[in-house]
Amino acid sequence: MAIEAVVLDIGNVLIEWQPERFYDSVIGEAGRKRLFSDIDLHAMNDDIDRGGAFRPAVEAMAARHPHHAEAIMLWHDRWAEMAAPAIPRSVRIQRALRARGVPVFALTNFGRETFAIAEPIYPFLSDFDRRYISGHLGVVKPDPRIYQIVENDSGVSPSGLLFADDRAENIAAASARGWQTHLFTSDTGWADRLVAEGLLTESEAA
Repeated sequence: MAIEAVVLDIGNVLIEWQPERFYDSVIGEAGRKRLFSDIDLHAMNDDIDRGGAFRPAVEAMAARHPHHAEAIMLWHDRWAEMAAPAIPRSVRIQRALRARGVPVFALTNFGRETFAIAEPIYPFLSDFDRRYISGHLGVVKPDPRIYQIVENDSGVSPSGLLFADDRAENIAAASARGWQTHLFTSDTGWADRLVAEGLLTESEAA
């Protein structure tokens, strides 16, 4: 089936998103394990990705867990260090696709405020034909509604979409709707897929 548009996740596809690694570097591995064992920080972040206010969400969690409050507040105060660095080859591939005339969409679980923080740091976040940001839409992957929003808004049939994401559950939800998919595990694997699909040459995907 012909691919009409490429749809990219952002976290761990274009930008590394490894909060545990950040906390290891700041409070040590043992401290991080205690923190993440006691508190579901990823669930807190899911609420932010659904459109919840960023600082109030983190402050509320810190207030509920005063013995971890300082570490919890790092999620807000040093978020830009946590969402880093960019994945250079993936960014080059994004630009190469657009240079080829292939429409490229973003489909990402990302908060409204955190995305606004990231945009000036990573200019390529503006380099999409269309952007579907969960915090703006009020729904997160893998909820089928967010995929339907992409289909309805873009006018591209499910079979014409090639979606790259690093989470198996998000890929499964897209596949169930008839999207073509790629489970992103490395920039090399993604480049190879695009070359195999005839969307880029090997030099363009390098």
